[in-house]
Parts: sequence; structure tokens; C-alpha cells
Amino acid sequence: MSGEPTQRDLPAPRIHPSAVVEDGAVLGAGVAVGPFCHVGPEVTLGEGVHLLGQVAVAGRTTIGARTRIYPFASIGHPPQDLKYRGEPSTLTVGADCQIREGVTMNPGTAGGGLETVVGDGCAFLANSHVGHDCRVGDHVVFSNNVMLAGHCTVGDYAILGGGAAVIQFARIGAHAFVGGLSGLENDLIPYGMALGNRAYLSGLNIIGLQRRAFSREDIHALRRAYRLLFAQEGTLMERVEDVAEEFDRHAIVQEILAFIREGGKRSVCTPREAPGPA
Repeated sequence: MSGEPTQRDLPAPRIHPSAVVEDGAVLGAGVAVGPFCHVGPEVTLGEGVHLLGQVAVAGRTTIGARTRIYPFASIGHPPQDLKYRGEPSTLTVGADCQIREGVTMNPGTAGGGLETVVGDGCAFLANSHVGHDCRVGDHVVFSNNVMLAGHCTVGDYAILGGGAAVIQFARIGAHAFVGGLSGLENDLIPYGMALGNRAYLSGLNIIGLQRRAFSREDIHALRRAYRLLFAQEGTLMERVEDVAEEFDRHAIVQEILAFIREGGKRSVCTPREAPGPA
């Protein structure tokens, strides 16, 4: 019978003789700790986690099942916040993630709820960074050298291109795309695409929507709603209410409107020019 292996099927943890696993660390069945790794005393590694070598996991950090962490990653060490005073914060990383070489992830601080959370099925490519108090959804991709400052939120299936930098407290909606080398200073709506140094909203992530099998009807609805939302007439909040009434039966459009209404510490990323007529 096929399916995920049970704990009974998995071998006992394997620890390379050169690795250091501190007393108190919890290792699930099937964990593999490679050469010259260091696992701190308050770390929990879920079933089947693999630290390939030269990986350091510290602090009150939990790594979800089957996540693989590659050499020179630094996971759970104190946050890069000068206001941090050693408060008991946490880092939680989900299952089935790929954390590549040189990635850094920091736990939370008292100013941000004391926790950093990363979802399931994410990929963090070489030298990318997740700052303190961030919340990253499921199936998110950070390309090489992506920098996520503290207190940011990233929605499910978002993709950040190589070298992108995101300012603290910014929000990135689900299924959004940030182009490589972009500097994002504002909130990026769900399904939106931001490009450029001091990034602007350059349209919708149509390729991503097509790859994830969104229907033609949904894509056409998003396009029409986008043009109305970022037209020149009226204020943004006035246009939000107009779009809400016209697209009351389109859940993905309502998702964008909810994101805008919720607001945050940053303004919403907008186009350089108003979109053309629908």
C-alpha cells in the first residue's frame, strides 16, 4: 500500500561522528545529521529531516518533516534586531521545505509577536534571508540572494526573483511575483507582479496563474478588476467598493479587495501609469 512512511518504517536518527547534537534536542525518526553540523539544545527536527553538512540550527527552532537543509545554512540564531534582548522567541519551519546553501532564518522578537513562521513546501535558494517576525506561507519560492526584512508577510505560492529586497513590514499577497533585483517598498496585492528598483506594480502574474491551472474565466475577471482598481478616476478605496459590487461572485477578486481593505504599515504598490481600458 502506497503513501507516506510511518514512524515505524523510518530508521532511527543518524548522526555523523563529527556533528554536535546538544542534550535536549529532539530528533524524529529518520533524521540525518551530516558532517560538522551543530544542533542546539532547544531544537526539534521532525521525521526525515536531513541536515546535509555544516548546518547550524539554534534557538527554539522547530523544523518540519522531510525538510532538507544544505551546507552553511544558519537557522534560528538570534535575530538581527538591535532591540533584541534575548527574549524567548521561536522559529517554526514547515514540512517538505528546501533550504539551500547559506540561507539564514531568524526567530521573532518582543516587538513582533515573538515568532517567525515558515509554511510547508517552500524553497529558499542560496543565500536568501528570512528576517525576524516574518510569516511566510506555503509553497513560496525565494530565489538566490532574496532579502526579506523583519515583520514581513508573504502569501502562499508567492515567488521572489533573485536579489529581490523587501522592506520591513511589507505584505506580499498570495500568488504574487517580485522580479529579480527589485526593491519592494510597498504592499504587493495577491496575484500581482512587481518589478524594478523601488518596485512598481507592473500587472498581474498571468504566467503563474496559468501554471497553477486557474480558469480562463478567473483570469479574465482578474484582468477586468485590475484595470478598474488602478484606473485614474476617484480614490483607490472608492474603486475598491465599485469593484466589490461588480465582482461580488468572484472569490479571487474579493481576495485582492480584502488585502487592500486590511491595510498595513505600507501603502499599496501601484502601476506607474493607469492600465488601459478593459
